[in-house]
Amino acid sequence: MHQLLDAVVSVGSNLDLPEVLDRIVRAAVGLVDASYGALGVLDEDGERLTEFVYRGIGPEEADQIGHLPCGYGILGVLISDPRPLRMRDLSKHPESYGFPANHPPMRSFLGVPVRVHGKVFGNLYLTEKKSGDEFDEHDESVLTALAAAAGIAVDNARLFEQSKLGAAWRSASSEVTSALLAGTGTSEVLELIATQARQLAQARLALVLLPGDDETTLQVATTAGKSDVTVDLSSVAVPVSGTTIGEVYRSGQPMTLETAEHAPSGELFGHAEVGPCVVVPLGEVGDPGRARGVLLMYKRDDDPPFRESVVEMVSAFAAQTAVAIELADRRRDAERLSLYDDRDRIARNLHDHVIQRLFAIGMNIQSATRTVGMNTDATAGRLNRAVDDIDATIREIRSTIFALQQHTEAEIGLRTRLLGVVTEQSAALGFEPSITFDGLVDTAVPADVADHVVAVLREALANVAKHAQATTAVVVLSVGDAVRLEVRDNGVGLTENGRHSGLANLAARADRLGGTFEVQRGSEGGTEMRWQVPLERQ
Repeated sequence: MHQLLDAVVSVGSNLDLPEVLDRIVRAAVGLVDASYGALGVLDEDGERLTEFVYRGIGPEEADQIGHLPCGYGILGVLISDPRPLRMRDLSKHPESYGFPANHPPMRSFLGVPVRVHGKVFGNLYLTEKKSGDEFDEHDESVLTALAAAAGIAVDNARLFEQSKLGAAWRSASSEVTSALLAGTGTSEVLELIATQARQLAQARLALVLLPGDDETTLQVATTAGKSDVTVDLSSVAVPVSGTTIGEVYRSGQPMTLETAEHAPSGELFGHAEVGPCVVVPLGEVGDPGRARGVLLMYKRDDDPPFRESVVEMVSAFAAQTAVAIELADRRRDAERLSLYDDRDRIARNLHDHVIQRLFAIGMNIQSATRTVGMNTDATAGRLNRAVDDIDATIREIRSTIFALQQHTEAEIGLRTRLLGVVTEQSAALGFEPSITFDGLVDTAVPADVADHVVAVLREALANVAKHAQATTAVVVLSVGDAVRLEVRDNGVGLTENGRHSGLANLAARADRLGGTFEVQRGSEGGTEMRWQVPLERQ
C-alpha cells in the first residue's frame, strides 16, 4: 500500500503531459514487478492508438522492431472491451497474431483501461512478471487503483497543456496582428502565419494557399518547415473544384485527415508519402464563400493525427488572422483615400492661391506696360514687384510639389515636420496657413536647430490662434547662411497689456543658438514675427 501511495504521489506531482505518461508507465512496472510496460493513448474516437509510451525496450531494440503498435490483436481487445484483462500466455488468445521480427518474447499479460471523466483515455499494458509467475488479482487491483489516479493526473496535465497552448496561440495571433498594423508586407505576414501555425501544431510542413486571379485554383503563397518532396511548391496550383483543399475553401469547414492514405498529398505533391494533415479556411469557420484562402499542415507518415483541440485552435487562429488581414486591407484603403483627399486639398490650394496670384501678377505686368515711357521709375518699381511676386509663387509651387511627394525615408525631414505643424494648428486657427520654403531645408539644417524651428513655429501659430483673431497667416522659412522663420498674420496686432510669455520663450530659443528674435506690428496691420539663427559652415 505504501508503494502504491508513493506511485500515486509521483504520478500526480507533475503537469507536463509527456512526463506524466512516462511516470504512469514507470510506476505500473514497479508496482506489479513487470519486465515490460506501456501506455497506449487512444485517438478522439477511441478506436486506435495514437501514442505509445513504453518501458523495458531500449532505443536500439525499438529501431529494430520498427513501427509502434496501432491497437490491433491483444491490444485491440482492451480498446473494444475496456475492462481489466489478465492472461497466463497471451499467445494462446484467439485475437493474438504474434509479434513482429526482433520483438522480445512475452507471455504473461495484464491490461487495464485509464479513464478520464468516464471516457477511456488509453490502456496500461504490462507483460512478463519478473518472478516468472502470472499476474494475480492483487496485481490487477493495484494496477486498477493506479489507473484511477493516473486518470486524474492526465486530466490535470491536459488542462494545463491546453491552457499553455491557448496562451501560445493568442500570442501568435497578437504577433500577426502587430505585424499587420506595423505595415509589414502581405508575403511576410503570410510566412509568419505559416511559421507560427506549424510550430504550435507541431507539424512538419505548413502551407498557405490563396485563390488565383480567376479563383478556379488555389496557389501556394508561402511554406514553412521541412518538405520531404522534390516538387517546386511555388508552381503548384490546386483546382478548387473536385479537391479536398478546394472543398475546405468553398465550404469554410476545417477538415482533418488522420492517415496518409486519405491525406490530399496527391493534390500537392503527386505520389510523395506524407502523413496526417489538417486543412482549415483562412476565415470564419462555417462561413461558405468568404475564406481568403486555406492553411494546410502535414505531419510525418508515422506521426499521430492532429488532436481535436489543436484543430480547434488552428481554426480560431486562422480566423483571427484573416480578420486582421481584412482590417489591415481596410486601413490601407482608408489611408489611400486620405491621400487622395490630401491631394484634392492641395489642388484646391493651387487653384485658390497660386493660380490667382499668377493671374494678379499678369494683370499687374499688363498694367505696367501701358505706362512705359510715361514714368520710368514707377514702371520699374512695378515690374520689380511683379518679379518678386513671381519668385514667391515659384517657391510656393515648389513647396506644394514637396507636399505631394511620399516620404519613404525612416527619418522625416524638416519640411515635412513643418507641414505637419501647419496641418496640426489649422483646426485651432480656423483656416490653413500658407507656407513656403527656400533653400536646402532638409539637408542644411542640423537636427537640434530643426527641433527648435518646429517648436518656434508651433508656438507662433498657437499665439496667432489664441490672440490674433486672424483670418490668414503666412509662414516663410528660408535657409542660407542662417535659418530665418517668418510668420505674418492679418489679425489685431500686438497689444500692450497682453501676455507675452510665449514670445519670451521664442526669444530664449533664439538667444540660446546665438540668433535674434523680433516681433512687430505689420505695415498693413496684423503681426510680423522674425526668428533667425546662424548656421555654422564646415
